[in-house]
Amino acid sequence: MACLGRLIGAGIGFATGGVIGALIGGAIGSMFDNISSGQKISGAENGNRRQNWQQNRQQMSQRDFYSSLLVLIAAVMKADGVVKKSELDYVKRYLLSSFGENNATQLLHALRDVLQKDIPLTQVCSEIRQNMPYASRLELLHLLYAIAQSDGSIDRSELDVIQTIANGLGISSADAESIKATFYDDLESAYTVLEISSSATDDEVRKAYKKMAVKYHPDKVSHLGEDVQRSATEKFKKINEAYEKIKKQRNIN
Repeated sequence: MACLGRLIGAGIGFATGGVIGALIGGAIGSMFDNISSGQKISGAENGNRRQNWQQNRQQMSQRDFYSSLLVLIAAVMKADGVVKKSELDYVKRYLLSSFGENNATQLLHALRDVLQKDIPLTQVCSEIRQNMPYASRLELLHLLYAIAQSDGSIDRSELDVIQTIANGLGISSADAESIKATFYDDLESAYTVLEISSSATDDEVRKAYKKMAVKYHPDKVSHLGEDVQRSATEKFKKINEAYEKIKKQRNIN
């Protein structure tokens, strides 16, 4: 009981400190403090304590994710030396849909602050890699590609930075290419989404689909909240679309 209480009291997300915390300031922390206001730890029952601990851990995971995302977004937006209005509008819409107007405004202010700073990308990625589960890192990469192509195309400089981020986050080249391929609609990209070549047998296609469906199931990021899970669902849909495209081309039932 006492140990659980200490975990709740001492628990802070990794992004509260370190290089990400220095870049992002207190914006994320204060936002999640507001969201969780009124949630007090009760000593009445073990079940209540455990539930509060789980809620606390989820809030920390969300705080870490969005702190990391904002810093990486800034790195991508700065890649070509021009912060595009289309990218900023996309980020604003995403934050609005995720957090509401007041919190989105707060986060946009934090993003603008980060955009004015030098971002030690190697250190940032190392911090995330050491502390964030692989499935969450995959979703970070997916969101970065979505933001980069929000104006209809992805600049070479942006691609290079995102590739650097993928490497720094410890994401395999196959997974990175699979995520990037979801933003293209040709048959070759469909094979890349499933991480196979066009020479794969029908049985290999089926096995690849099942493997990818498990790897990218939205439930793997459920601890990050409904909004991140909704984004992960988009990637999951692309896997299904890629499979259907290949099945149609091969006449697989």
